[in-house]
Amino acid sequence: MNMKNVCIGLLVVAILQESHAAYDTSDYKVQQLKIKQAESRLPDNRRARNVILFIGDGMSLGTITATRIYAGQQQGGDGESYCLSFESFPYVAISKTYNTNMQTPDSAGTVTAMVTGYKTKSGVINVSDKAKRGVCAGATAEQLATIFEQAAKQGLSVGLVTTTRITHATRAGVYAHSFDRDWEADTLMPQNAKQNGCQDIARQFIDQGDVVEVALGAGLSMFTLEKDGGKRKDENLISLWQSRYPQGKYITNKNELVGVKPSKDLRVLGLFAENHIPYVLDRNADTPSLSQMTEKAIEILSTNPKGYILMVEGGRIDHGHHAGNAQRALSEAKEFDETIAKTLSMIDTRDTLVIVTADHGHGFVMNGYAARNNAILGLSKGLDGQPNKDMEGRVYTTIAYANGPGGNQIAGDFSEQKVLAKDYTQNALIPLEEETHSGEDVIISATGPKAWLFQGFVEQNYIFHVMSKALGMDDEKLSYSNLG
Repeated sequence: MNMKNVCIGLLVVAILQESHAAYDTSDYKVQQLKIKQAESRLPDNRRARNVILFIGDGMSLGTITATRIYAGQQQGGDGESYCLSFESFPYVAISKTYNTNMQTPDSAGTVTAMVTGYKTKSGVINVSDKAKRGVCAGATAEQLATIFEQAAKQGLSVGLVTTTRITHATRAGVYAHSFDRDWEADTLMPQNAKQNGCQDIARQFIDQGDVVEVALGAGLSMFTLEKDGGKRKDENLISLWQSRYPQGKYITNKNELVGVKPSKDLRVLGLFAENHIPYVLDRNADTPSLSQMTEKAIEILSTNPKGYILMVEGGRIDHGHHAGNAQRALSEAKEFDETIAKTLSMIDTRDTLVIVTADHGHGFVMNGYAARNNAILGLSKGLDGQPNKDMEGRVYTTIAYANGPGGNQIAGDFSEQKVLAKDYTQNALIPLEEETHSGEDVIISATGPKAWLFQGFVEQNYIFHVMSKALGMDDEKLSYSNLG
């Protein structure tokens, strides 16, 4: 089955194969068959053995649409009717992303909602709305228990895979509790926070090491000393991790990742860059892909007969958008989708709940009445093949940003060749040093046990409750620790 046919659904594919009918997304018969497929679908109420939470950081609905077209065109085909892997998922809901104090959210507040079941302020990780950002109220004050911590207590294995620093906001949500998302290393914390008993996020990863069995990503600098090019003054946390887990595997390149032999209770820490893993468009052969990291994580975590819970994040989708660089954002989103496809080939959705969502959106737009099959990253062109023009006779691209570093460009001062270059920064309405998040809702797609619970418009913290229900966890145990 090619990727395009994934969108139809297995029942429809089987019927079409029997009738030798050609697939066409606009075909009347196909849509009728999809109705029959929907009518035949029954809720899956089995308990999940595993949960995989895929987070496309900054993957707005517009990003999904543009990535679909980009991926299809990259294969030399019809981008508009191409299908991303998670478009085959039978259940979809709309997630409201706001933080308790922000209309437009940040990743710390949004991940807290997803993994604890409670919304909180922008800039804090897994602590309650009572907390004040940057003010340490003590090591355990206002902490919210996460689904990962509770899963580990029940004997499940926990994994984290990302293309960014593992101490960065969304990924830190797997193991950390912090009054400030920026406290990634000891040198990045105020002295009074340390005196009040708070720990930096990298230190928490080490001290919460019994929670995360497999962590693959980047951010080595947050674990190493300043004299070695890192951010720490206290001690080398990599050496500390190795001393605590002498049978564990610490790895730094793709060959070492490939060489890891999965076994039960194996702990693996893979940090493949000092800061973030390079963008897909800029990587060298020594750097593993998101798909390769995820494949290895699943192989290791699957050795636990009790099951596992895994977060996989396409973290640099967000970074491409912040840079106003659509090509890098879309290529990262394409890799994210390829990772989901690889995962689906490895698992059984009869015992694994798979959720694909985003933490927030971006001020990213597709516009301008471009003709079908127009290059998604190129100039907007009409049915006559000629560039569309604004009121002053200037050409423009299909993709633009509401704000960002592209705001100082002179509209129309570019060619097709220029706008298709990987370093091109799209036009933006409002000039800013960095493009911002948006406050729009995002999509949740799901398949597997209890996936049918994703229906309609939901608050972002609803995701936690579905995962908890799927794993059969005791809701009372998942309450927060110190909210009065």
